Amino acid sequence: MALMGCYLVASNRIATRAKHSTMPDEPKRIGLREVRALGPGQIVWDAGKGAVAGFCARRQRGPAVTYYVKYRTLNNRQRWLVIGKHGTLTPEEARAKAKLILGSVIGGSDPAEEKRAARKAKTVTELCDLYLADAESGNLLTKSNVPKKASTLATDRGRIERHIKPLLGRTTAAAVTQEDIQRFIHAVTTGETASQVKTKKHGLARVRGGKGTASRTVGLLGAIFSYAVNNRICHHNPVRGVRRSADGQRKRRLGDSEYVTFAAGLREGELRGTWPPALAAARFLALTGWHSGEALALKWSDLDLTRRTARLPDTKTGQSIRPLSIAACEVLRQMLPLASELVFPASRGDGRMIGFPKFWARIAKFRALPSDVTPHVLRHSFASLAADLGYTELTIAALVGHKSGSITSRYVHSADVVLLAAADAVANRTLDLMGETKPEADVLPLRARQ
Repeated sequence: MALMGCYLVASNRIATRAKHSTMPDEPKRIGLREVRALGPGQIVWDAGKGAVAGFCARRQRGPAVTYYVKYRTLNNRQRWLVIGKHGTLTPEEARAKAKLILGSVIGGSDPAEEKRAARKAKTVTELCDLYLADAESGNLLTKSNVPKKASTLATDRGRIERHIKPLLGRTTAAAVTQEDIQRFIHAVTTGETASQVKTKKHGLARVRGGKGTASRTVGLLGAIFSYAVNNRICHHNPVRGVRRSADGQRKRRLGDSEYVTFAAGLREGELRGTWPPALAAARFLALTGWHSGEALALKWSDLDLTRRTARLPDTKTGQSIRPLSIAACEVLRQMLPLASELVFPASRGDGRMIGFPKFWARIAKFRALPSDVTPHVLRHSFASLAADLGYTELTIAALVGHKSGSITSRYVHSADVVLLAAADAVANRTLDLMGETKPEADVLPLRARQ
C-alpha cells in the first residue's frame, strides 16, 4: 500500500508538471506540423538531425507564432533574439537565419545588442538638430576658430530644412552610405527638392536646385557627419570621397558689356526712385569687391576716410582691415547726410537693409542684366580685374579680405600706399568699363562721431 501511494503521488506530480510545462514532451526538429501543434504559452526547440542549437518557435496567448534564437555572447551573457513571425518565414527560412546569427556570434558579434542599439540610433534629422544646437551655442568653430555667424547659421538651417531633411531625414545616420550621398546630389541637382516656402523676413522664398546648391549642401552635410564621427554617433563620414560638381557661381565674372548694363541699371534706378542707399551699396560692391553682408553691416565708426581705411571688426575671417579707393570713398561721402549709424541704412527701421536682394533684382531687371549676375559676381569680377592688372594674390586678398591675405594694422601702416594704389587702380578700371568718370578730388575727412 505504501508503494502504491508513492506511485500515485509521483504520477500526479508528473501529470501536474506536464500540464504546466511550456515544452512538449519530446523535442523535435521544427517543422510545419510542430508549429501548428503549439498551444498558447508553448515553446518547441529544434532537435534531431540537422537541428540548430538554440533555435525555437514560441506561441504566446494569441495564435501568432514567433521564431527565436537563444545564444550566449563571448562574455557569457545570455541573449534572446527575435528572428521573425511564422507566416512571413517558413521553419526552414527561420532555421537558416538562426545559423547565420549564431555564426556571427562565434565571430564575436552580439546581434541582439546591435539591434537594440539600432533602435536607439539617431536619424539624420536628429543629427542635424544636434549639430545646429551646438553651432548656435558657439560650441562649433569654423576653420578660423571662431563661432559661426548668425547669417551662416540661417543659411545652414535653410539647407537642412529644405534639402537634407526631406531626402535623408528619416534614415539612420549610421546607415547612410556613399550611394545615398550620390543619390542625394542627383536629387538636389535635378530639382527634386525645389519648392516655394514662406519665410518671416522675405515672405515667399523659392527653393531651387542645381549643381551649385547640391555642392554647397553636400559640403554642409560633410561637416555634419564629421561632427557625428567626433561625437561617436557614426563610425565614418559617408560624404568623404564622394565626387561633386564645382560651384560654378564663383567662376562667373562680368563681361565688358555687362558692366555697361549694370551702370545703366543704376541710373535707371535713380530715375525711378529706387532707395538711394541700395543703389549706393550696389555701386560700392562693384568698386570694392566686398561681400554684400560686409557692406550692409558697415558702420560709420568702422571708417577712417582720412586714411581711406575700413576696419571691419567681425567678418567671416575675423577682424579685417580694408583699403578704400577714392571712388569708393566718394560713394560713402554721399551717404553722410542720412545721419544713420549704418552707412547703408534700411528704408524702414533702424536695422540692416534685409531687403537688398529685392532692390538688386530691380536693378538687374531695369536693363535685363542676366539672372546669374549676383552681388557675389561683383566680388569675383573685382578680384578678376585686379588679376588682369597684374596684382599678386596677396595684394588681391588684402583688397577683398580673403583669409590668406588677412592683414594686421601693422601691415596696413607699412604697406598702405601700395594697397591704396591698387584699390584705386581696380576701382578706376571698373568705372572705365561702366562708362563713368573717375573721381579726381580728395575725399573730405569724416566728421568725428562718438
